[in-house]
Amino acid sequence: MNRGAQAEQLAADYLQSRGMRVLFRNYHSRYGEIDLIAADGRYLAFVEVKCRTKGGLTEPLETVTRAKQKKIIQTAQCFLQQHPCELQPRFDVAAVTAEGETLSFKDLIYLENAFGL
Repeated sequence: MNRGAQAEQLAADYLQSRGMRVLFRNYHSRYGEIDLIAADGRYLAFVEVKCRTKGGLTEPLETVTRAKQKKIIQTAQCFLQQHPCELQPRFDVAAVTAEGETLSFKDLIYLENAFGL
C-alpha cells in the first residue's frame, strides 16, 4: 500500500474510532476528488487527506489551498445532488506527517470544519 493510501486508511480508522461511518472513498466528479465521505447522526463530512514526510518542503495543511478547497466544495455539491441527505455538511482535513514506514494516530492532525463556502 502506498503512503497516500496508508494516510487515507489512517484517516478512515480515525473517523470510525469517533463513531463515524465511511460511506465513500475517492469520490470523483468533473471538478475533482474527495478522499473520504463519512457520516454520523449529525454531520456529513467531506474529508481531504494530505500526507507529507516530516522535514519536507511543505506541511500537509499548506497544500489545501483556496483552489483545492473550491474543487472540493464543487465536488461535494455534485455529491449532494446525486445523494441528497438531511445531514449538515462540513469540510474536514486530515493532515498526516509521516516519520517512519508505519503511520499511527500520533502522525495525524484532524481538523473538523477546516473550511467552508
